[in-house]
Amino acid sequence: MLGLIVTLIIVGLIAGALARLLVPGPQPMSIVATIVLGIVGSFIGGFLGYLIFGKDGSDGMLQPAGLIGSIIGAVIALLIWTQVGQNRGVRS
Repeated sequence: MLGLIVTLIIVGLIAGALARLLVPGPQPMSIVATIVLGIVGSFIGGFLGYLIFGKDGSDGMLQPAGLIGSIIGAVIALLIWTQVGQNRGVRS
């Protein structure tokens, strides 16, 4: 159980950091927010991978395709987050 939590944190940090590098513009986020972004991205990437390819965690948790899916999911989550943040700051 502890190994799973540590793996989630490490993969979340890597996926979140790479997503922040790939998405242009400022993202004022702490390291904890970056880890959470990566973990959310992992869930999004896993869900999209399951919808597209029909594979799940029983086929293997830590695979290169899963890491790439985590990064893609984190980019999607970051784009949504930046759009919500921009719309929240503008009042009409």
